[in-house]
Amino acid sequence: MPVAAPNRFAKTVGLRYWMLRALEECDHVAADFAADPVHDLRVAIRRCRSLADGLMALDPDPNWKAMKKAGKRLFQRLGNLRDIQVMTEWVEKLTGESVRGASLTQQNSGSDQASLAPTPDPAAKALLAILQSREKEQKIEAQTALEEFDRKQWRQWSKSLPARAARFRPGSALFKHLALERWTQARDLHNQALRNRSQAAFHALRIGIKRFRYIVENFLPAEHKAWADDLKELQDLLGEVHDLDVLWATAVSCHIFPDPASRNRWHKLILSERSKRIDRYRTRMVGPESLWNVWRAHLPQGRQVQALALRRMKLWANGLDPDFLHSERVAELALQIYDGLLAASWQPAVDGLSARSSLLAAALLHDVGKSEAQKGHHKISFDLIRAHGNPLGWKAADMQRAAIIARFHRGTLPTRKHKSLRDLLPDEQKAAIQLSAILRLANALDSTHDGSIRRLLVENPRSKHILARKRWNGSARMPARANEALIIAAEGYSPLGSAAQTIAAERHLLETVLRRPVLLKPLKNAATR
Repeated sequence: MPVAAPNRFAKTVGLRYWMLRALEECDHVAADFAADPVHDLRVAIRRCRSLADGLMALDPDPNWKAMKKAGKRLFQRLGNLRDIQVMTEWVEKLTGESVRGASLTQQNSGSDQASLAPTPDPAAKALLAILQSREKEQKIEAQTALEEFDRKQWRQWSKSLPARAARFRPGSALFKHLALERWTQARDLHNQALRNRSQAAFHALRIGIKRFRYIVENFLPAEHKAWADDLKELQDLLGEVHDLDVLWATAVSCHIFPDPASRNRWHKLILSERSKRIDRYRTRMVGPESLWNVWRAHLPQGRQVQALALRRMKLWANGLDPDFLHSERVAELALQIYDGLLAASWQPAVDGLSARSSLLAAALLHDVGKSEAQKGHHKISFDLIRAHGNPLGWKAADMQRAAIIARFHRGTLPTRKHKSLRDLLPDEQKAAIQLSAILRLANALDSTHDGSIRRLLVENPRSKHILARKRWNGSARMPARANEALIIAAEGYSPLGSAAQTIAAERHLLETVLRRPVLLKPLKNAATR
């Protein structure tokens, strides 16, 4: 049973708090769409969407995605308006001009105060006039988006979704694994940004660090307490770099500069402010003492990464599969068959560890499609696994192969000409068919969903052949091995049991793959063996 979070934490970053806060801010912003209410509403919606983004990785409930989508249009329209308001603030900050600057200059003309006013900047005045006109247009767009925002549905979600979120304990290892996943993505974006230094790369880096920050802020209270100031500073630095890039691009596209000297002066001013923030970012984030290393040291290490990825995968599957205990039993049986075949000198068509990982994932996830339909669920499972992606610690190729294996755990037998196999390399095609054969038999062994077959022992034909050679001692011709049957002894299996017919049918693909008969027999005296 998860331990409940402290009340203070729940109050400041809890999902219900921010969903209700978003509804309150809707009322505030509707008055005149001023800068501060717009900012506050975007913060509230962003918090809700970032919480949903983190919880979606653990909980497959479709309402998380629906909630994110519901707030997206309003968030984007407010973002367009907010960009204009931020550019206005930057123009006033960089040049001393303001929207009211022209009227104030006219009022002060002829007085002593006129000599104290900054020199008028024609480019700034022109840009402010354009921004003021665009702000009016964007306020209309934002008003339309606000009216379309379904507050009733949002209020219903504010009751149901926090109840689902309460099942996950803040600070757990699963959230640390999720944070490491975001850290890895952000670190890759950091390397790209420092390598090519483009505006697009720094913007992508800003988003990557923001996503990492939100996971820490929402789900790791201890780490957030230690890292909050640094994360906020970095996000502010990169956010201001983005603001300056947008400001320059807007100024150029609007042709506001009366002469080359004005353009050069603006470019130099914006570039100077931008460089200060990039240099500050590099100071904090480059070298052995960088914050990247500080954060990484407190997140999962080594084998723990893959173990937590497996836990996340099981948690996701458990939310979709109506009988996940069956899938776990099938996974155990499939791995026992796989390991037994390896001991009997069989080799998969691809790397053994990679093949085993794909088989494990496919076995655990093969019935997730039942969340949508019973008929044809293996095809739905294929789509869901492919869309789910791979958690950190699992290779994308292994998970894509797992989707194909799960697709063929029942129904049509896999062939190289099937649409999900025909574009693969020959070894990949062969491996998918091999592993599908193992999964089909393992699934049939628990077709009754009662766990009656608990353990398997694959007898090694090679060992029997060696014993036969010793027995014959070279005095006669050795028995042929070409059609020698593979014997699988199954604890709890009965040839007269209800699953026997299903097992007999589903072992056919494995017999085709191995090119030898596969026989099942009871494993009675497990302790002696």
